[in-house]
Amino acid sequence: MTNDSCVKIRGLDKTFTGAGKPLTILSNLEMDVEKGSRVIILGASGSGKSTLLNIIGGLEKPTAGIVEAGPYTVSSLSEKQLTEYRSSYLGLIFQFHYLLKDFTALENVFLPALIAGVPKKEAEERAKKLLADVGLEDRMLHLPSQLSGGERQRAAVARALINDPELILADEPTGNLDPENASLISELLFSMVEKYGKTLIMVTHDMNLAKKGDVCWSIVNGGLVRQ
Repeated sequence: MTNDSCVKIRGLDKTFTGAGKPLTILSNLEMDVEKGSRVIILGASGSGKSTLLNIIGGLEKPTAGIVEAGPYTVSSLSEKQLTEYRSSYLGLIFQFHYLLKDFTALENVFLPALIAGVPKKEAEERAKKLLADVGLEDRMLHLPSQLSGGERQRAAVARALINDPELILADEPTGNLDPENASLISELLFSMVEKYGKTLIMVTHDMNLAKKGDVCWSIVNGGLVRQ
């Protein structure tokens, strides 16, 4: 992989086999993502957008093909190596925030750093700075139940950045929000990615959001078509 490349995918296939006929949703897919770029992936429901993101994130295995992200050949990592990859190279943001309900916003944000071996004081300071960056400096000691939907997703953005990852994967990050909060969170996400020099791959069905990317792809018949 070249020095200016963050993700490289070659010959990616994903077939699901169940009780019925095998279903191939990604077929011979090819993709290159440059470092620092903001890539948007569109597609109809069931087209494979989230599956592609999950494969890049090491959450699902491809049926065939090679997936490289930075120094990692994701498609052939062991479970232990995948854990290291996800904790050091990736920041993940989902449609649902997945904050732990019994932990404050601050604790939710610094927990991944603690798990990665960062000393608690340093992890807390890092988390406080990120929470201030996303506008939650006065809400960091609140539980998720005491935060609005938009505030919970702001905390999720901060959490994704806590371990200083190279790559942010965002799967419909505004999908559960009303239009006003969706616009605020999308602006926040793009500004944080730019501020911290991250690469972003985002799955969305929101065309207004898609226009903010540097590159926009649609998944059509299992492959990528540039928009």
